[in-house]
Amino acid sequence: MNDLKQQILEGKIFIYPTDTVYGLGCNALDKTSVDKIKHIKGREPNKPLSIIAPSINWINKHCIVDFNLKKYLPGEYTIILKKKDEKFLSHVSSGDSIGVRIPDNDFCDSIRENGIPFITTSVNLAGEKPITQISEVPEIVKNNVDILVDEGKLTGVPSTLIIDGEKIKR
Repeated sequence: MNDLKQQILEGKIFIYPTDTVYGLGCNALDKTSVDKIKHIKGREPNKPLSIIAPSINWINKHCIVDFNLKKYLPGEYTIILKKKDEKFLSHVSSGDSIGVRIPDNDFCDSIRENGIPFITTSVNLAGEKPITQISEVPEIVKNNVDILVDEGKLTGVPSTLIIDGEKIKR
């Protein structure tokens, strides 16, 4: 088993690059790690998080999709979809929908190869601006993660929301 997959399975928490901003993430199936991320960010416990989906097939298996995902994925989009089972990943998103991403980024591709849904939330503290370089990450966040992957300065444009197949302005 490769090191990355082992670290994900162990519930390690990562700061990592996406195709937009730096993210904070972990194995989405590991409730303890997901709760720790919410705590690190100072985020409301019931506020939903999004995931990096392992594949479009995985998304189709777990979500109701009525448009062509390949129009947006991989790419700089977070797509809000209804879950087929409302209880699925309820510790990530307690409602009947979930945000899914497939970032266009090599490191994120490595995460996806493991076949495990992975939390993707911006590494900034709740209410603060997104972070484009590791030097901007607050020490309180750096001190509470296991792995930090630095790919230099990123574009800094947060992902665009897609709801009901349509782009939504943030």
